Amino acid sequence: MTFQVTVQPSGRQFDCDEGETVLTAAIRAGVGLPYGCKNGACGTCKGKLVSGNVTHGTHQERTLPVAEEENGYSLFCCATPHSDIVIEAREVLGLDEFPIKKLPSRVAKIDKVADDVVVISLQLPASERLQYRAGQYIEFILKDGKRRSYSMANAPHLDERVTLHIRHMPGGLFTDHVFNNMKERDILRFEGPLGTFFLREDSEKPMVLLASGTGFAPIKAIIEQAVHKKTSRPMLLYWGGRRPQDLYMHALCEEWARTLPNFKYVPVISDASPDDHWTGRSGFVHRAVIDDLPDLSGYQVYACGAPVMVDSAKRDFVALCKLPEEEFYADSFTSEADLAAG
Repeated sequence: MTFQVTVQPSGRQFDCDEGETVLTAAIRAGVGLPYGCKNGACGTCKGKLVSGNVTHGTHQERTLPVAEEENGYSLFCCATPHSDIVIEAREVLGLDEFPIKKLPSRVAKIDKVADDVVVISLQLPASERLQYRAGQYIEFILKDGKRRSYSMANAPHLDERVTLHIRHMPGGLFTDHVFNNMKERDILRFEGPLGTFFLREDSEKPMVLLASGTGFAPIKAIIEQAVHKKTSRPMLLYWGGRRPQDLYMHALCEEWARTLPNFKYVPVISDASPDDHWTGRSGFVHRAVIDDLPDLSGYQVYACGAPVMVDSAKRDFVALCKLPEEEFYADSFTSEADLAAG
């Protein structure tokens, strides 16, 4: 049995198989519903259920509170229809331009850039090229069928290799393997490109680029893409970490600040120790943006990192700084621990 999904206001329609989520069916049909984590944790795919019936699978309550569900909102990544449905969602155009592929890759290089962060470079088969937008991610397909998501940290034109920034999560199924057992020349299989977090090149608005931890990876790709396109848009990078060593490419950001016109870099540390001798900005990274830019009405924001940072930034930028909600683009880095805690 299949159900028909109609998207407003575009009027686009696609079929959804029984037991299939709305988002899975949309991706298969090439319809650009916004999404991030695909597991009910980030809320990017939230929209309005105008008519019809759906059941929501497992998700975090904060992303779809009971009151919102009762008011007709839905998380399309975990919503399975039981009838034809009409939904209201802001579509992302052009997502079907680059096909989603399953590809093998070889680990070409492993660089340890911090005690708990490595940069992995992947070599694709000679006959393949991964086309994607700066900011998107891939999913590794593990032997047991589980998946782990990581953003591309290089701009699409720098596609000789795909680079990823991976933080060690002690006890994590995949990251324990990466840090303890992975070797160069190992084979990894992945699917991508995925996600609707990417640089909107049709805007001239200045950009606030907000990152915590390895959320810097897709932000780095966005900056490289903007530079490659010779954009004149101002870029303000705010990168936060608990300790200075968490800003594992601090020198690169300082180089950008020295050499790129219209680029500013603000590192922010939340929990420096006396031994760090930190003299820069302190506190929560999104609060530094509020202090510097109390009026965000004319900006675009790209935020990536821990869910608490992304959620706080969206809430406060919209409520306190007049940021239009549709100009906030985000990718929450939800770990398995985050999902379990949720």
